[in-house]
Amino acid sequence: MHVRAATRGSALARWQADRLSALIVAARPGTTVEIVVVETTGDLDRTTPLEQMGGQGVFVKEVQAAVLEGRADVAVHSAKDLPALTPDALVLAAVPERADPRDALVGCRFDDLAVGATVATGSIRRRAQLAHWRPDLEFASLRGNIGTRLAKLDGPDGFAAIVVAAAALDRLGLTPTVVDLLDQSVLLPQVGQGALAVECRSDDGLLLELLAAVDDPAAHRTVAAERAFLAELGAGCDLPVAAHAVLVDGSVLGGGPDGDLRLTGSVSSTDGTVLLIDERTGSDGPGMGRAVARSLLDERGGSALLGR
Repeated sequence: MHVRAATRGSALARWQADRLSALIVAARPGTTVEIVVVETTGDLDRTTPLEQMGGQGVFVKEVQAAVLEGRADVAVHSAKDLPALTPDALVLAAVPERADPRDALVGCRFDDLAVGATVATGSIRRRAQLAHWRPDLEFASLRGNIGTRLAKLDGPDGFAAIVVAAAALDRLGLTPTVVDLLDQSVLLPQVGQGALAVECRSDDGLLLELLAAVDDPAAHRTVAAERAFLAELGAGCDLPVAAHAVLVDGSVLGGGPDGDLRLTGSVSSTDGTVLLIDERTGSDGPGMGRAVARSLLDERGGSALLGR
């Protein structure tokens, strides 16, 4: 069997596609995987803030289109980049694995940031949550691949630190001198952060069977719960929302495939002055995701924060 895997062209995206290829070949020896590189809106425009570009979807729509148009068989994404809703003809067929979902502050430890220090990030989720705990901080917009962002620490902009996904550092083997892995009590991760997501056509039975062989049930459960939260909010990465699910054993990587999940979700004002958090535990991940979202919207004032 020959599989064409569509992906973005960044170093991290290529790593993810190569990782999927290795998992497929290990699970089904004799299968060959061809990498199809696709340029996305987010890749072509590296300066406009994501929230002004429509938020989630700017890194995935063209990759999805490659599958829908028959130029590729599967689409490989960072799960955190996926919009809340999957196109009708596609299905999230596999979440092969999940790395550390936390955010990393690079350049300075959070507790050591000076009063008025400038932290660079292109994420309004990160800005809002950090500003909630440290309203004295200044924030600068920063986009580009992870190498470009890390290089800014040594540039003339005067950034005290930048915020990146811990998984990106791990996967690319990057070891900055100062890395502070932020606990979710300080910075709750983006929905799906640290996870790979693989989509294929919903009517492709052979591929669905193949991808089931590389799926991690525990990782898939946590991501499904978080995505249900996002879908119920009707929000993307252009709004300051976050969610993270773990097995009740507390494993940051998702634990085993069975047992209850604990889901924490948040909605905040864009300036961080208001941060609403709710948490539920149970076996129905998507149901909990929807329940946490409804609680934040209907009982905690989230609807007003989101302008509804």
